[in-house]
Amino acid sequence: RTVLIPEGWTMYDIAAEIEQQKICNREQFIAAAHNTSLISDLDPQARSLEGFLFPSTYEFTRHSTCEQVVKRMVQNFRAVWETIDTQSSQALSLGFTPEQIVTVASLVERETPNREERPLVAGVFYNRLRLNIPLQCDPTVQYAMELAGHPEKDVRPQDLRIDSPYNTYEHAGLPPGPIANPGEASLRAALSPTSTDYLYF
Repeated sequence: RTVLIPEGWTMYDIAAEIEQQKICNREQFIAAAHNTSLISDLDPQARSLEGFLFPSTYEFTRHSTCEQVVKRMVQNFRAVWETIDTQSSQALSLGFTPEQIVTVASLVERETPNREERPLVAGVFYNRLRLNIPLQCDPTVQYAMELAGHPEKDVRPQDLRIDSPYNTYEHAGLPPGPIANPGEASLRAALSPTSTDYLYF
């Protein structure tokens, strides 16, 4: 079975597609996506594999287990991560951890579909983090609402007050973890953002 996982999907989106393709059910996939031992070296404090389920086109059999599906996606993440020159990464040199960089990449992925804009968007996020200005990123509110059990495609003014550590309107700094699964372009942008003084985009 061919399964296309687009960039920027959450693990909940992926779970729904895996179930639709009759590989395994949604609840089994989400349970498998909480096996954080697969990324313990990259993110020892991870709550789930969100951010590390690499978007791509996959081939699975109808006998594939959710554990095998999740492991394959994490392996793909690692393969791409290792092809990126992390040694020259501006973000790593500034003390950001791989988990924080993946979190930034997930915000960038959800904020703009334009690959050319992503390094600039990442640069704005890092500037706001440096100055302790709330990121005010709508996709983090959408993710908070997903976790609360009432996902919304459009964020309304009242949604910006949702009580969640993922709400970057209410809390300065990064959310507790990634809010989606970023592709290679967003990972590269988060590792090497555009140097800018901008605080808005």
